[in-house]
Amino acid sequence: MEQYTVTGMSCAACSARVEKAVSGVKGVTSCSVSLLTNSMGVEGTASAEEIIAAVRDAGYDASVKTASKNQTSHLSSEEDTLKDRETPVLKKRLIASLGFWIILMYVSMGHMMWGWPLPPFFNDNHVAMGLLQLLLTVIVMVINQKFFVSGFKSLYHRSPNMDALVSLGSTAAFVYSTIALFAMTDAQVKGNSDEVISYMHEFYFESAATILTLITLGKMLEARSKGKTTDALKGLMKLSPKTATILRDGKEITAPVEQVTKGDIFVVRPGENIPVDGTVLNGNSAVDESTLTGESIPVDKASGSTVSAGTLNQSGFLRCEATRVGENTTLSQIIQMVSDAAATKAPIAKVADKVSGVFVPAVIIIAVITVIAWLIAGKTMGFALARGISVLVISCPCALGLATPVAIMVGNGMGAKNGILFKTAVSLEKTGRTQIVALDKTGTITKGEPTVTDMIAINGRSESELLSIAYALEKKSEHPLAKAINQKAEQEGLLADEVEDFQALPGNGLTAVLNGSTLSGGSYQFISGKIQTSDEIKLKYEQLSEEGKTPLFFALNDELAGIIAVADTIKEDSPCAIKEMQNMGLHVVMLTGDNERTAKAIGAKAGVNEVIAEVLPDGKESVIRKLQQKGKVIMVGDGINDAPALTSADIGVAIGAGADVAIDAADVVLMKSCLSDVPAAIRLSRATLKNIHENLFWAFIYNIIGIPLAAGLFINLLGWQLNPMFASLAMSLSSFSVVTNALRLNFFRMHDSKRDHKIKNKFKITTEKETKSMTKTLKIEGMMCEHCEMHTKKALEALDGVTKAEVSHKTGTAVVTLEKDVSDDILKQAVADQGYKVTDIQC
Repeated sequence: MEQYTVTGMSCAACSARVEKAVSGVKGVTSCSVSLLTNSMGVEGTASAEEIIAAVRDAGYDASVKTASKNQTSHLSSEEDTLKDRETPVLKKRLIASLGFWIILMYVSMGHMMWGWPLPPFFNDNHVAMGLLQLLLTVIVMVINQKFFVSGFKSLYHRSPNMDALVSLGSTAAFVYSTIALFAMTDAQVKGNSDEVISYMHEFYFESAATILTLITLGKMLEARSKGKTTDALKGLMKLSPKTATILRDGKEITAPVEQVTKGDIFVVRPGENIPVDGTVLNGNSAVDESTLTGESIPVDKASGSTVSAGTLNQSGFLRCEATRVGENTTLSQIIQMVSDAAATKAPIAKVADKVSGVFVPAVIIIAVITVIAWLIAGKTMGFALARGISVLVISCPCALGLATPVAIMVGNGMGAKNGILFKTAVSLEKTGRTQIVALDKTGTITKGEPTVTDMIAINGRSESELLSIAYALEKKSEHPLAKAINQKAEQEGLLADEVEDFQALPGNGLTAVLNGSTLSGGSYQFISGKIQTSDEIKLKYEQLSEEGKTPLFFALNDELAGIIAVADTIKEDSPCAIKEMQNMGLHVVMLTGDNERTAKAIGAKAGVNEVIAEVLPDGKESVIRKLQQKGKVIMVGDGINDAPALTSADIGVAIGAGADVAIDAADVVLMKSCLSDVPAAIRLSRATLKNIHENLFWAFIYNIIGIPLAAGLFINLLGWQLNPMFASLAMSLSSFSVVTNALRLNFFRMHDSKRDHKIKNKFKITTEKETKSMTKTLKIEGMMCEHCEMHTKKALEALDGVTKAEVSHKTGTAVVTLEKDVSDDILKQAVADQGYKVTDIQC
């Protein structure tokens, strides 16, 4: 996405006009204009020159946002873009306007209504008073000339904006008052004192000046509040250190951070911020990563650990190698994500955009009709004009245009502060609308690393002896399960004995020789084929398997030494996070490649609604598509093989500690590897959506009530009449109230589940077991004829879980189709009961 800075926009009608103009350029596939940040994101093949030309033809100006390869200038450029330049300018305009406006109000209202004293020169000199009011009004108009330049320019381009409404209203009041002043002068020359007095009541100079002054006040309050909506993003930008301590030729030098290149060695002392992403070469410390992840507890770092730019080194001295620099650091990427999200537009904003596109012309037409209607009704020109001006200045397209982007910006900033990154405004909106959450098991629900869960020593041995035997054997193995046993032994402070003749055998087994004794280890099938095992051991094996654990058996000299069970344990926060999602009305599904028995055991512990087991890596995408037939789906994963599923889901959520490919494919990135951030992200999305709905409601209601009130429809019914000055005050406060309401999101507690409510689904999700089919091929000895085939086939198909068996005595095989997992032992026993022997089973 190419980003541009757009200048000259003042309301939603402006942003809608720019968006329409750029979208019409050949080669532009999508365009999104943000009134809040005065930015525009464009995708497509159109050149920057063509896009800028289209913006200028629409009556505005644009320039390409310059990107930089070094971190400091890149971030300072972004920070410069977000700098609040409006508020200081508007503050000066407001102070100057107020000075002359107060004098004008003293003359026009104070003296005339309450008899406040004036210099003797003005006594009974009504023309002089009129001229003074005209002069003061002209000064206020000159101070606020931007309204007129922008407004009449937009009318010239046939794309009227809010400034057009203000300038038309103020000009109408000024022109009518000036005409009245000339008429009064003529009456005074003719000596008609009664007519002179009557013309005094036709002056609306104070209304013209008040409209400009109050709307400048509202604009300043709005600009100040808008500045606060980007505080989170500006806070992130300030985190980046400006210098780094680099090792060059064995000496430490302090250099600007943009001079750090990949592969440089840098050092970080306690209390210093880490300048770029890197890997710790030596040293130990605790690093505060709350700026990136929202996690307040410091993370211990040692040799081999990764560190990120912008985080704070708290306790120790670290020597690191730079791995990511400039705009490639994690901090820069986070800032880019938040900035990109601000430049995109949520689908809900399209409603306001459509209204804004026709809003201002419609208001101008209503104002003209109002004036004509009151004149036809027999009212004076002054009365009719006052109603028309009130219609012009009370109508506020800004409130409509800001309703969505301010809430999106604040919500996105809140997420970034808590380690939850929404890549686009669309993802922030859609996350709260989803109904099904699909969770990858490994690394998402579980820790992703097998650990030892049970140790059962047999034949008089202690657990320590069992672990020593297992450690000696598994020390030379590269299997992931071996790593769990080795870590356990190292934690216990054991030393591995040296073994000889180490072999990794088919069937998940290991053998070696230790001090003349034979060591064996592996699966139940492997060990039971080498030594005799009791029914009690088999029962224990089945029990551990039912619990979702992998039992490993170890034997010494053909005698069973014990069982060590290994499992990928569930993260501490997973069950609670899943419960929170269910309490929010979401249907939680676990996807895993494990066999059904293991998957169900883990699913039961985690508390998910549905388990879909034996899903191959390339099959996750098709599972997501099936779930999408039931409702909108969030897919949460962390691995490379999750990327297709993350892309195909309505919303893809990547765990931050996962693979870069998964993060790139996702719509939402969780910087922490905590599943509890998933309900937090959904909660924040729902709160943002609610805030947008509130903003849009009040913006629409304000205009629906305000315009008829200003037009005078309630005068005959209720006696309500709105002065143009009060109308301008109402317009000023409308946008301010919308922005202020959005800022309330800063106080939202996204990890608080007490106020969660269930969404109402239009359909009923049924928990159903996905039917899986798999085949096993049995090599069978002893079958001689077709009768042998028939007996074997009948025995196998009688087993629970077997749907079909194709048996051949000629090839000595039986191909068994299974609808669920059936152990090899049960298949072997069924064949053995018919008098035959299974020599091998292949999946």
